[in-house]
Amino acid sequence: MKVAVIRRTWLALVATAFLLPASLLAQRADLEKIIQRRVLPNGLEVIVVENHGVPLATVEINVRNGSFTQTPEYAGLAHMYEHMFFRANAEYPESDMYLDRASQLGAVFNGTTQEETVSYYLTVPADSVRGAIQWLTPALRAPLFLESELAVERQVVIGEYDRNESSPFFQLQRQVDMKLYPGNYSRKNVIGDRQVVATTTPEKMRYIQHKYYIPNNSVLIVAGDVKPDSIFAIAEKQLGSWARGPDPFATDPIPDIPALTKSDAVVVEAPVNAVTVLLQWQGPSVGKDPKSTYAADVFSDLLNDPRSRFQQRLVDTGLWQGVTVNYYTLNHTGPITISGQTSPEKLRPALAALDSAVKQIDTPGYFDPADLKAAQAHRAVTSAFGQEQASAFAHTLGFWWSVASLEYYMGYVDNMAHQSISDLRAYADKYIIGKPRITGVLISPEGRQQIHLTADDLKGAN
Repeated sequence: MKVAVIRRTWLALVATAFLLPASLLAQRADLEKIIQRRVLPNGLEVIVVENHGVPLATVEINVRNGSFTQTPEYAGLAHMYEHMFFRANAEYPESDMYLDRASQLGAVFNGTTQEETVSYYLTVPADSVRGAIQWLTPALRAPLFLESELAVERQVVIGEYDRNESSPFFQLQRQVDMKLYPGNYSRKNVIGDRQVVATTTPEKMRYIQHKYYIPNNSVLIVAGDVKPDSIFAIAEKQLGSWARGPDPFATDPIPDIPALTKSDAVVVEAPVNAVTVLLQWQGPSVGKDPKSTYAADVFSDLLNDPRSRFQQRLVDTGLWQGVTVNYYTLNHTGPITISGQTSPEKLRPALAALDSAVKQIDTPGYFDPADLKAAQAHRAVTSAFGQEQASAFAHTLGFWWSVASLEYYMGYVDNMAHQSISDLRAYADKYIIGKPRITGVLISPEGRQQIHLTADDLKGAN
C-alpha cells in the first residue's frame, strides 16, 4: 500500500503503536470527521480536508488515466499528456503565460503519471486557493496542444526515457515486466515507447482528453487551511459547467490482465558490484479481491521485520545482504515482489534458501500472533502519520480514489486489523507458493561468467 509515512524504525513504530488508544483502529469514523465530500451534477467529485496547521493549501486534480489505459500505439502518451497539461490553453495561449500565473500565485506545482492515475497539484498560500482552482480549470477544459510545444515536450520526455534506459535497474525491471505481463506490457509501461513518444500527434492528445479528461472521471482534492463550504462553492463556479462525458470504462472496458501460466527468468548484464535479484508474481486486484490486498500488506510487513524467521534465515546467515517483500496495490493486477542483493558466489545457495523460506511460510506456527498484532498496529500508526501533512494526504487520497475508491481507503486500517494468520496463509497459497513467477537477475559479465549462469538455471529454481 502506498501511503505517505514518516520514516522510523520498525521497533519505534511498534512501541508507539502500543501506546495509542484502541480507537485509532476506528479509521473510518476518524476520517469522516476530517474529510468532506460532494459530487457536482456533472459527476466531478470534490474532496476537502480541513487542516489549519499552517496557512497553506494543496489543490489537486486526479484523473483515472495512466498506463493501464494504453494500447501499444499509445504507450507513454498518458505521461506525454501530463507534460502538455502545463502548456498553452485557451485562457493562457502561450505556455509562459500559464507558468507565470502559477508564479504569481506563489505556487509549488507538479504532475505525476502512474499506472492507474494521473495527478496535477499545486501548493499555495491559503488566500490563493481560489486562484489555484481557476489556474487548473483551463488546462483541464481547453488545452491547445500546439504542435510547436508538442515538439519540445517530445524531446523532454525522450530525455527522461534516455535517463531511465541508462540505468541497469530500469533494464532489469523492464525485462521482468515484459514477462510478467506478456502481451500487456504497454499497460504497465508508464515511461512508454520511444517511437510512439517521438511520433505522437495533437490528435492523439485530444483523443486522451475527450475520453478520460472529463469531470465524471476526475476528482478535485483541496487539503489545508480552507473551509469546505467555500471550496465547494468555488468548485461549482469554476468546474460545474465542465461537460460530462461517456464513462470511458463502460464504453470501452479495460480487459483483465491474463494470468501468468508459467515461470520464466531473465539475466541482465551490467558493470555492477552486487547481484540484484527480482522475483515477481502477479498479485491480487484491489477491485476483485480486496481482502487479499489487506492480507498482502500485513504479510509483507511481517516478513520485512528484522526479527522474523524469514529475515533470520536469509539475511542473518549472510546469504543475502538484504531482502524486501512488497505488494503494490493496483486494480489491474498489482505485482508481488521479493527483491534482494547478494554476491555471485552466493547467488545459487541464496536463491535455494529463499525458495525454501517461501515454502515454509505455509507451515502452521510460522507466524507469531503477537507479531501479527504488532504489524497491524504499525500500519495503523503509519496511516495516522500520513494524515498530518496536508499536501501528502491529498496525494494519498488521490491515489486511492483512482486505484480503488475512497471507501477502500477509509476502511483500510479497520479491515487490515481483522486479518488473521489464516488469511495470510491463504493469500500466500493463492498468489505466491507454487505459483508462476518471473525471476530477474542483474549481474556483471564477469560475475555471470564466474558462476556460468543461464536463464534456464533460474527457471529451475522455481
